[in-house]
Amino acid sequence: MSEAVSRPTLEAVAARAGVSRATASRVVNGGDGVREPLVERVRRAVEELGYVPNQAARSLVTKRHDAVAVVIAEPETRIFTDPFFALQLRGISKELTAQDNQLVLLLTEGRDDHARVARYLAGGHVDGALVFSLHLDDPLPGLIEGAGVPTVFGGRPGWSGGSKSAVYVDCDNRGGAEDAVRHLVGLGRTRIAHITGPLDQTSAADRLQGYRDVMGETDPRLVVASDFTPSGGERAMGELLDRCPDVDAVFAANDLTALGALRVLRERGRRVPEDVAVIGFDDVLPVAEQTEPALTTVRQDIEEMGRLMARLLLSTLNRGEPATGAPTGVVLPTTLIRRATA
Repeated sequence: MSEAVSRPTLEAVAARAGVSRATASRVVNGGDGVREPLVERVRRAVEELGYVPNQAARSLVTKRHDAVAVVIAEPETRIFTDPFFALQLRGISKELTAQDNQLVLLLTEGRDDHARVARYLAGGHVDGALVFSLHLDDPLPGLIEGAGVPTVFGGRPGWSGGSKSAVYVDCDNRGGAEDAVRHLVGLGRTRIAHITGPLDQTSAADRLQGYRDVMGETDPRLVVASDFTPSGGERAMGELLDRCPDVDAVFAANDLTALGALRVLRERGRRVPEDVAVIGFDDVLPVAEQTEPALTTVRQDIEEMGRLMARLLLSTLNRGEPATGAPTGVVLPTTLIRRATA
């Protein structure tokens, strides 16, 4: 049996670099007070020996864990079936990885999980948190604030008791909705319906407001509440056709909702876009480019939003405090992507 290869030690690094163990420890664990030539010698020794610093020891010096919690306030069934979350997580992961931080994913299946998540965050396991898909009556923001963990939110704050200084990243939901509905009006459509998302989320509420900004006072039967899912889109589209058979356009609150609406229109014999034009929101390519016909939609850069959330949090952590005069909210623009459905 071959002899196991021993892991290089800090003592070996110090010997190779020709410095004391204390000096080597300060360099590999991110401490200050070491002259640059010695820093270079230690780093070269680390690379040559393949030494991996002990994370526990490093945390004692830097007071950092190099780990960030990502909290998604949705059930697992939605997170793992909606490509929106995969794109946002990919953006977050890319930014954290680029800065040598780990992503810790925390899911909240229901209200019973909120206290567990808050205890974990308060327990000193991570340096900060990225939180998204919150609902208006969600207690998570208050629990997280009580945990004292630096946090960046995905989406405009709108929860009860929310802090006005909360840092967040969002897209221009209202403006994007306005662009979609104006496009439908420009096509000569007059019975334009809106299938909403869950209205206890600010993204859905803002998209509804954008629809109303353009349509003004309209037939209330043309607005049907849904839940950002294909099955919700199917149900809402069926309800729309039953109550308003003369509908000639639909602005769906997201692409998955539009996907469900397109299925029902096809089943009911309605041609798209000849009889009913359809526009979605998100531009999630696995959905938007594979619908039949290809979906006209409002693009938000979901992956970039994730990257920016992580970048804002890490910037705060690296400074040790929020920057004076730093914006509390960053709103990214949207773009109408014209394809075949409208």
